[in-house]
Amino acid sequence: MTLLTNKNKEIIEYLYAAERDVREVIKVTDEYPELTVKDAYELQDGLLARKLVEAGTKTVGVKLGLTSKAKQVMMGVNEAIYGYLHNDMLAFEWEAIRYSELIHPKVEPEIAFLLGKDLQGENITEEDVLDATQYVAPALEVIDSRYKDFRFTLVDVVADNCSSAKFVVGSKWISPSTLDLGNVGMVMSKNGEVAQTGSSAAVLGHPATAIAWAVNELGARGKGLKKGDIILSGAITEAIAFKPGDSVIANFEGLGSVSMYCK
Repeated sequence: MTLLTNKNKEIIEYLYAAERDVREVIKVTDEYPELTVKDAYELQDGLLARKLVEAGTKTVGVKLGLTSKAKQVMMGVNEAIYGYLHNDMLAFEWEAIRYSELIHPKVEPEIAFLLGKDLQGENITEEDVLDATQYVAPALEVIDSRYKDFRFTLVDVVADNCSSAKFVVGSKWISPSTLDLGNVGMVMSKNGEVAQTGSSAAVLGHPATAIAWAVNELGARGKGLKKGDIILSGAITEAIAFKPGDSVIANFEGLGSVSMYCK
């Protein structure tokens, strides 16, 4: 975004301060009901540009949201959404996630893609995505909407960088050609009890299909993905809430496991 209006500056400051100060706020569309999804992506750009400067972060990839048909129906939309991953969002299995740095977090299981080559265009296919992918790995994404009670419209969530907060990637990275990515079974447990089960088929039928959609959307805005970027391809199941003392592990068929602990 080259030119910020006073309204956009105000919204960006509002969302940036909410995340920085770890406090929930009333959703943006309560004050600005006229905002469109196009406006929301411009606000997202501005918010992330602010973080790049203020927090000294660096973009390391993208994440997809609303990649299940059930969630799209629930939100009254017919397409997914995307946000950006920054290096300060990356968490590690061997380090506890601090609850004090979050508002009302939830965690969801995803498959992470690591690109081995640049990927940009407006006619990208699932095959193109798989060809550009060097490795895939199990992942957990911590989402933490800045909005009160985790309630928002499509415009609100896009402006808030799709509720992005933290993500953890497992240590097992394998070639995407070694398994059927369109049907990877997954079991996610919290404190030793099964919390969610699902399949990667829930992600628009195939995670690479979801990523192709995102790349084409980025391409329409003159953007793309770079070699080395990480892509979180979308939640396989509903997210689950967690509190201090909770541990979560997701086991993926053929991909291994990824875990997190909160303190």
